[in-house]
Amino acid sequence: MNSMNLPKRSTEKPKWKGSWKDNGPCINHLNQQFNPNTPNSVWASDFTYIKVNGTFHYLCVVIDLFSRKVVGWNISNRHDVDLTKTAFEKAYSDRGEPAFVMFHSDQGSEYTAFTFRQTLERCQAIQSFSKKGYPYDNAVCESFFRHMKRECLNRKTFRNQDELRLYCFEYINRYNSKRPHSSLGGYTPDEIENFYMERQE
Repeated sequence: MNSMNLPKRSTEKPKWKGSWKDNGPCINHLNQQFNPNTPNSVWASDFTYIKVNGTFHYLCVVIDLFSRKVVGWNISNRHDVDLTKTAFEKAYSDRGEPAFVMFHSDQGSEYTAFTFRQTLERCQAIQSFSKKGYPYDNAVCESFFRHMKRECLNRKTFRNQDELRLYCFEYINRYNSKRPHSSLGGYTPDEIENFYMERQE
């Protein structure tokens, strides 16, 4: 790494502030069934932290488990309900406002907040939660962030949020359209969705 002038992988984590509030039951409807048969039936979401010019920023993604495609994402310098709500609303709009999507996440306050639950209810989405402290219940999102950090984020220093946003846009676009996935038999998320649409014709 030194000979190639590559930065060391950061292990620093932000200090979380705030408290968890009980805004209703947190039921796991997904139960690690990560391979639905149709698009827009199950979405999973999570967020991670990225340092930008000495300050932590947060990337939230929404992934369609059918194709492993990132269908919505958002970046903010705050990990609050606006971070997750905006990512969901982008996915909901871009995917044609599908009804009865199961939306799976951890039990962070960004997902249990009353305003977020109201948004899901308005969009007829069914909310599902991982067990506390058990990342295996959201393994697809965990895997996405692990690959993204290893392949690009931990090798890059960002000067501002605009630069981070552009870099994330480029990576996610490549991840969806060009990066083959072993869990998809070597195909890309876009190819899997195209195959599905061709079978419906």
